[in-house]
Amino acid sequence: MPNPIDEAAILATRRQFLSKSAGYYGLGATALHSLLAGDQPKTRPSTPSAGGINEGLPGLPHSRPTARRVIYLFQSGAPSQMDLLDYKPSLEKLDGTELPASIRQGQRLTGMTSGQTKFTVTKSPWKFRPCGESGIWLSDLLPWHQKIADQMCLVNTMHTEAINHDPAITFVQSGHQQPGRPCLGSWASYGLGSAAKDLPAFVVLLSKCTDNQAQPLYSRLWGSGFLPSNHQGVKFRGSGDPVLYLNDPTGDSLRNRRTMLDDLARLNEIHHAQAGDPEVQSRISAYEMAYRMQMSVPGLLDFSDEPASTWELYGEDAKIPGTHAANCLLARRLAERDVRFIQLYHRGWDHHSNLPGRHPGIAKQVDRGSAALVLDLLQRGLLDDTLVVWGGEFGRTVYAQGNRKKFGRDHHPRCFSVWMAGGGVRAGYQHGKTDDFCYNIEEGGVHVHDLNATILHLLGVNHERLTHRFQGRDYRLTDVHGQIVTPLLA
Repeated sequence: MPNPIDEAAILATRRQFLSKSAGYYGLGATALHSLLAGDQPKTRPSTPSAGGINEGLPGLPHSRPTARRVIYLFQSGAPSQMDLLDYKPSLEKLDGTELPASIRQGQRLTGMTSGQTKFTVTKSPWKFRPCGESGIWLSDLLPWHQKIADQMCLVNTMHTEAINHDPAITFVQSGHQQPGRPCLGSWASYGLGSAAKDLPAFVVLLSKCTDNQAQPLYSRLWGSGFLPSNHQGVKFRGSGDPVLYLNDPTGDSLRNRRTMLDDLARLNEIHHAQAGDPEVQSRISAYEMAYRMQMSVPGLLDFSDEPASTWELYGEDAKIPGTHAANCLLARRLAERDVRFIQLYHRGWDHHSNLPGRHPGIAKQVDRGSAALVLDLLQRGLLDDTLVVWGGEFGRTVYAQGNRKKFGRDHHPRCFSVWMAGGGVRAGYQHGKTDDFCYNIEEGGVHVHDLNATILHLLGVNHERLTHRFQGRDYRLTDVHGQIVTPLLA
């Protein structure tokens, strides 16, 4: 019998094509293709090499990078900045007073507090202290963070447009409040490719969550959007096999699996030659990466080679798969293997009620692991070229939500805190200033687009030049915005 693919190619004669294309859809599609002929990337999209490794775009990095990789510790739900990172001694005197209208400036509120008649200023229940030689003031809720103050680059003047969780998280991750755009990790993979031969360029780790009020996380947050699908984040699970079907359910040998993949790759190459669909190349890349991960991931997750000093640093929680501490340790092991972008998510910071009772627990879950990661990278000589980022989607209000004894804090996009470490940022540095109410920015504001532009700059990427043409226009992570925040650079 003739090869079905060859037979289809023979039958698709020019006369048959034109006869089938005479209708509205056929000729219309031809005309549309002509009009959108320029609807292609300015530079070729990153494609897998023969070995299936994403090589990135030609000409990148644009400048000499100070960060080779990024570990992003995302705190979903919005940590309260005035209770953790933005010390406000003025609140001792202002506690119990009404937030002045001149401070609110008519700014919008969420539906959860817009009906309140009183906006009572409420100080932090926790003490702050100056830490390290830098003297950065940090909350006693974060005793392990206090040990890394001299490595931190603390930004207290972040701001965003979004006032509700899902659009705000989507905005931080992808530069747009509406879903469908590529996330930061996908842009990094697309532009710079992978330095790891046996692991994806972009790995996602989710911590186990015990808070039944935590905001959900959707896989589109680490999706590649309109970029080729081989740039989406690969999620490692916290229990069982980290990646589904890591062990071949058929029990077949690796030699037979290799032969099957080689044959499948040849069929896909024929398909790609005929259809020209870049997703076919992404499919080939995915098969190849899955094969290599079957050999590399078991060793990655075998922590038996870690010395006792590792557990002394990260704590006993790091021995429990799926905890933040365990994911931080895994992030260090991924960094050692040159994974380009490692995204951690930890949920449970959304405290509209009983913040005094709930904040200590969530802070304890992430404090030691986050700080241990920085200290671990530092002592291994990896912090110099690894950028660690820690922060949420927006901040919290200085006024109380609910009763004063078990108060909560509402969403506040006007100012919030993020810290970074390593990868070419200034160490022991605190940037910007908020007002006495921790409600508005007085100097040194940093927009979400500015933060993303700066992260890309540290990776050696000009955020204005990393673009992808889609539906007739050039898109980029920072849209038409974003400035590099030069005071943050070492």
